[in-house]
Amino acid sequence: MIYVGGVPVRDENSSSSLSSSSQGSSLLLDVMSHPVITLASDSFKNLEEKNVSFDESDSESSTKDRYVYIFQREFAVVNPALVDFVGTDEATTCVGLVIRNRKSGMTSVAHMDSPEIVDLGISQILSLVLEDDVDAELDVHMVGGYEDVDIKNADGSGGDYAKPEGYSFPLCCKLVETLQKRREYFHIQTLFILGHNTKLDAQANTCPIFNGCLVNTSTGAILPASFDRTSRCPDEIVRRIRVSSSFLDSSWKGKLLDTYDTKTDRFIIAPCRWTMRLVEYVWELNQLSDEEILTNCSTSPSAEGPDFVDNSRRIWEYLLKHPDWSKTFPKRQPRVFERTVDGHWKKC
Repeated sequence: MIYVGGVPVRDENSSSSLSSSSQGSSLLLDVMSHPVITLASDSFKNLEEKNVSFDESDSESSTKDRYVYIFQREFAVVNPALVDFVGTDEATTCVGLVIRNRKSGMTSVAHMDSPEIVDLGISQILSLVLEDDVDAELDVHMVGGYEDVDIKNADGSGGDYAKPEGYSFPLCCKLVETLQKRREYFHIQTLFILGHNTKLDAQANTCPIFNGCLVNTSTGAILPASFDRTSRCPDEIVRRIRVSSSFLDSSWKGKLLDTYDTKTDRFIIAPCRWTMRLVEYVWELNQLSDEEILTNCSTSPSAEGPDFVDNSRRIWEYLLKHPDWSKTFPKRQPRVFERTVDGHWKKC
């Protein structure tokens, strides 16, 4: 169940005569308009964005602290005794979901990209965050999912999460509805999504104010954040490829990708396969212009970061250079990375 300001949220529109998506829509809009959430959103909006970089030439380099970074469709649950900060970015129509156990400090960040992974994904998270304490009080933050369509008339009357059009709203509805239906105690602290996280760019296109967040695991404080190529690690390219290949792997259907081992503070990237058909498709994509890549490969072409196209091409070039997946995962073994004393990651 969801709590705001310490008070349980009652969904007055939970009548059985309403469709599931309609209930989720009304609940989401009710929670977003709650005075406590509105005030928290205004406060979050005024925070300075933290730029996380491990560049040795940067005097403000963050390598002295212990970080865990999460890519799209991934999640991690971290122990504050082992990790100082955990975060994600590059969320336009995706949502960065933070769930933290108030008692133990165990903190999870997940990069949710679809309503289809919400149910199982939250179960995956809670299996580690709760630590067998089903009555634990959990703080929840959501950042991302800007208003990519006008939701003023999006009451979910279509009865399907694919309606209204757009990506952010159905995902945010599903997240809030799922938390409300579960028996655990979820205290919503930040809901910086949709209208709260939307601005206009110079061309009058809607875009997110912030597309990432960073959590201090010892205090639970959350900041808007962005990362660069040095801090989106370890194993950036292979982990990005895993996101695409997971869509073709039925064993990952409806699940978040588990790459970080909580107990050992290591990244364990399980083997993933890619086919020659994917490699051929990638070759075709790589022939497109930058503008065509944005149009064909993004859910939010006008809102993507300046490195979106470059990141896409780096993934494709890796696949073209390594068409045989078994060369990336010799003997079908996972790629394992452990932390060094200076906070970097090294391949075992």
